[in-house]
Amino acid sequence: MKTLMIQGTTSDAGKSTVVAGLCRVFVNRGFKVAPFKPQNMALNSAVTEDGGEIGRAQALQAIAANIAPRVDFNPILLKPNSDTGAQVIVHGKAISNMEASSYHDYKKVAMNAVVESHNRLAKEFDVLMVEGAGSPAEINLRQHDLANMGYAEKVDCPVILVADIDRGGVFAHLVGTLELLSESEQARVKGFIINRFRGDIKLLESGLTWLEERTGKPVLGVLPYLHDLALDAEDAIALDNIMLDDRVSSSKISIVVPLLPHISNHTDFDPLRLNPEIDLRYVKMGERIEHCDLIILPGSKNVIADLAFLKSQGWQEDINRHLRYGGKVLGICGGLQMLGSKIFDPHGIESTAEENGERAISGLALADFTTTLTTSKTLTQVAGKLALAGNQCDVFGYEIHCGHSQGVAFNSPLISELSIGSTGIDGFISEDNQIAATYLHGLFDHGAVTSAVLQWIKKDHGVQSVINIDQHREIQLNRLADICEQHLQIDAIEQILQAGVTSNGALRR
Repeated sequence: MKTLMIQGTTSDAGKSTVVAGLCRVFVNRGFKVAPFKPQNMALNSAVTEDGGEIGRAQALQAIAANIAPRVDFNPILLKPNSDTGAQVIVHGKAISNMEASSYHDYKKVAMNAVVESHNRLAKEFDVLMVEGAGSPAEINLRQHDLANMGYAEKVDCPVILVADIDRGGVFAHLVGTLELLSESEQARVKGFIINRFRGDIKLLESGLTWLEERTGKPVLGVLPYLHDLALDAEDAIALDNIMLDDRVSSSKISIVVPLLPHISNHTDFDPLRLNPEIDLRYVKMGERIEHCDLIILPGSKNVIADLAFLKSQGWQEDINRHLRYGGKVLGICGGLQMLGSKIFDPHGIESTAEENGERAISGLALADFTTTLTTSKTLTQVAGKLALAGNQCDVFGYEIHCGHSQGVAFNSPLISELSIGSTGIDGFISEDNQIAATYLHGLFDHGAVTSAVLQWIKKDHGVQSVINIDQHREIQLNRLADICEQHLQIDAIEQILQAGVTSNGALRR
């Protein structure tokens, strides 16, 4: 197996997008390709067919490579649950919560898991297209590094550096990153890709010539700024790409999602966000929830902290007012848990705070049930039948949560004939038909479900079509591959891939 690693000079330099594009390019060229990210830190994850959890970007890259996502594509996933700690997931399963200092000591063990996955994939694939994390020049993180050069040196693979010119200072980013690497790591870098360029390429040529002369390494391409490229986000929410101003006046349905500090799996809403007839807005800290047709309470990695935050923003009062005026509310996963009367945390999974002598927090009390957080996590892909607004349709999705909810609210389930679990049901719909909730992520990925939900929100909504996210994703991936073929020196990148490196970082001859 040949391995090529794409590293970035900063976070959000475009590593995920470049890897996805190259996966599709090399699949189109007849290679059997697998994506790989040794260590990912993200709250936006996906559930694999074998019941594991990986970063959303690696699931997207697997789709780009025309293969099903699996846990080996992202052996270490860190899901932050505080400013200093994260849940550590190894080979798809959560092993514990760790503070940053504890995880630093754990990295040597984590590297073994990374190498295990690499070796398994080496037996099956022609090409491993690897994504780094953050920047390889983070001095304080270099000891026991497994996310960037530590991995590259361990498996002895070449590296291409990506930099985002739209941030400014692209030459300083590239030269500075290179200067902070060791000699063997510098030799391992075989070229540069400049991402998100706008303007006349001729005005950049003198800088590119200087960069190549200064470093002795080639610029392998300049990718244009793709204004309307819409692919599953690795983690960050693109707040500036949610709704074009000229869409708002023509939208048929308005939806608000409170932007919680630990919001997870916000890609649930992409089929709504991308629909020009739907105005989907995130309400940020310090803002109030104004008039809308639907409020969606999203998933959360720390439900207790996010529920406390929601209350502190005055959003509980806004939600109650919204319901009094006949609006609808939908809770998904952590959002479902918030709707009940209480959330108990007896094991201190998310919080050690107490309320009236109990490790618990009062919920929004909009439905009659309670939730108890558990040490085990539910990770599974599911199917069932959704009944809403007089419509019944097949629903598919995935569950990814810790906690069990029970109470009389679930006597009126939202989803029946569930493919997993002893009860065969999921979620609930309130007696007054204003509140619905489910543990399923990916609810809007399927057009029939989206149509049913829109009909529930507003019977005469007027939305003419819904987004098929699978078709949309394929169009975007093919477009990205075409852009890569057009603007990158793919033949040169393939030569770098085929040549590999020796243990001292020099090109093999």
